[in-house]
Amino acid sequence: MECALLNRYGLLAVTGPDARAFLHAQLTNDIEHLPADRSVFAGWCTAKGRLLATMRVIPAPDGFLLQLARDLVPAVQKRLSMFILRSKVKITDESARSQIGIWNADWDGPDVAWQDGGVRVRVAENRFLAIGGKQQRCSANEEIWTLEEMRSGRALITAATQDMFVPQMVNLEKIGGVDFQKGCYPGQEIVARAQYRGEVKRRMVRLPAPAGSQLKPGEEFNGGTVVDAAGGELLAVLPV
Repeated sequence: MECALLNRYGLLAVTGPDARAFLHAQLTNDIEHLPADRSVFAGWCTAKGRLLATMRVIPAPDGFLLQLARDLVPAVQKRLSMFILRSKVKITDESARSQIGIWNADWDGPDVAWQDGGVRVRVAENRFLAIGGKQQRCSANEEIWTLEEMRSGRALITAATQDMFVPQMVNLEKIGGVDFQKGCYPGQEIVARAQYRGEVKRRMVRLPAPAGSQLKPGEEFNGGTVVDAAGGELLAVLPV
């Protein structure tokens, strides 16, 4: 087993009696029917269908945890709170909780398991998140985890790439991050139109980074935009 402390992610807790309905009305994925032992990847969009954040939604005993880019947590917390209105929902910053990526590990438990205030979340075969709870000593580089997330096709929207892409540009629908059968959410009409009318002219691809380059998210690359980079590879949204 290997593990690394994950510093690139922050956490928001969405709690209260209306937390499930609230998130279902805001995110691109089906939260209404999300079972307690399963997490999903989802996006949160502007009214114009552009991604403000991508996140892993993790059911919790009193609501949900949202794992997203750490540099987006304050802005997303503030903006998401504007939509609470009369809903019985509370949104708090839980980024102080430890987050550890574990790989090359066997575990027969459910995909989401809470114990002693912490949670273990399966994100792929033999890869898990451990959030909160008992601390572990980890010496591996976080870049290894980042690279595996990139190879899984999960685009992490950060402050540098916020409000730049509709979900299909980063292939969010291809990894199950968009439910086209659920009800409305911000930008839903534009996202659906892009899907059914074939209006997506740019797509995210994974490719080797140029030798010696230090490309970062948001930078221009081959007529497109870098989404993420690690371990000599990058994700970039390029013209189809």
